[in-house]
Amino acid sequence: MSYCSWALHDELNKTYHDTEWGVPLWDDRKQFEFLSLEAMQCGLSWTLILKKRTVLRACFDNFDYEKVAAYTESDVERIMNTEGMIRSPGKIRALINNAQQFIKIRSEFGSFAQFLWGYTNGKTILYNKHAEGYIPASNGLSDAISRELKKRGFKYLGSVTVYSHLQACGIINDHGQNCPRYREINAACPTVTRRRYKERNVNKFD
Repeated sequence: MSYCSWALHDELNKTYHDTEWGVPLWDDRKQFEFLSLEAMQCGLSWTLILKKRTVLRACFDNFDYEKVAAYTESDVERIMNTEGMIRSPGKIRALINNAQQFIKIRSEFGSFAQFLWGYTNGKTILYNKHAEGYIPASNGLSDAISRELKKRGFKYLGSVTVYSHLQACGIINDHGQNCPRYREINAACPTVTRRRYKERNVNKFD
């Protein structure tokens, strides 16, 4: 029994891998949290984001998108002055903006999760060769969703960031075939097998 190699870097990554990464996610608060963490990670390491997760939750009201959407410049200043916070006013304002757009999608589709899972008819995608470790940085699906989100006013959600979100929230199962989580997720959720398409920067992971 082996794990995805990145999960063995430290205990934070292992816990995240074992309990959250790749589990199909239908809860909108968690969807907003994951989107926000991915946006904050741009240019930084994921391990740093996991280390900062507690302070990020405190700064953004546990990622309650209704509360975040109502933030003002005084909240931006409060967050910027929080000890241990990632001090990026652009990213902070982007998360506030994204909360506002997130609510609009909820109004249109019933939930953000319904909007996102609509791209796969509610099924987790198993891409050819991904389970063997051939993982891209982005693909045609993340391109399409990123374009739609940008059209709707979201920020800091390019195709690479969106692909990471699709992995995290279980729309794409990119666990390795020898990882126990790969089989557990497939056994618990409906899946669909698809060919790879428009993949970029494919790396081979053990």
